[in-house]
Amino acid sequence: MTDQWIEHFATYLRTSRHYSEQTLSAYMPALEAFAEFIAPDGGSVDWSMVSKEDVREWVAAQMEQRLTPATINKRLSALRSFYRFLMMRKVVKTDPAHTVNGPKKNKKLPFFVREKEMNRLFDELVFPTDYVGHRDRLILLIFYSTGIRLSELVGLNLSSVDFHTSTIKVLGKRDKERIVPFGNELREAIEEYLPLRNSQPMAEHSPALFLGQKVPRITHVAVGKIVKQYLSQVTTQQRRSPHVLRHSFATAMLNNGAEIEVVRQLMGHESVATTEIYTHTTFEELKKAYRRAHPRSED
Repeated sequence: MTDQWIEHFATYLRTSRHYSEQTLSAYMPALEAFAEFIAPDGGSVDWSMVSKEDVREWVAAQMEQRLTPATINKRLSALRSFYRFLMMRKVVKTDPAHTVNGPKKNKKLPFFVREKEMNRLFDELVFPTDYVGHRDRLILLIFYSTGIRLSELVGLNLSSVDFHTSTIKVLGKRDKERIVPFGNELREAIEEYLPLRNSQPMAEHSPALFLGQKVPRITHVAVGKIVKQYLSQVTTQQRRSPHVLRHSFATAMLNNGAEIEVVRQLMGHESVATTEIYTHTTFEELKKAYRRAHPRSED
């Protein structure tokens, strides 16, 4: 039998908050599971008597059942939402789940293309000499040279490039602007590209740095196809997306001595904690190199 307050919460989410049935199908079983944990004999739950220790024990029990950290944290989030509802209805005064931390998620190391493979892409691969060939190579080079996001690259305009300061103005998340420097190789590639770009039919009516085949600005999908097409020729890894090139930029920077704060600013991360994932990647590469090179590394 479903607890009456859980039923009231479901009605509130459905009618007042307009939550989807998919969300409700995740929330309700989590709350019912918690109610059963608190009252295993099937009795009613006095929600005001539930303690922080009860919530911690519930989290621990789920960990013993080997549920994933993501699942446990979603259930904990549902419980916190439920208690906010109960506090709003003045059924309880405090939320025992508020300060209980769920298990930490295992961070997945980002996929990246190794430097030698990126060198093959730009130094050995032959690109067509027409507009499309120059455009495609420049797209790849900008990703790898600046670490900008896919949406940021698509949004670049001619006015975004400042040759005087050798910088690109990027419009990032939440419309935050940042300035990213570039080197001589990228400068030369842009200078070679622009005359071809300006000779295209739609060039006169579009501010976009990169034009599409039939649209005034290249699309996200088109850029994704370009990146996949060329990365497929230099790497066997399954993920071959613009974001992989962003990861490759960060990894290459750190591997070659860049300070993590510098990489954070270049990539437009809010927190250095986001950038730190790449230090794990470079450390894993360091360990592999050690195992390959040191005669007693397997002892």
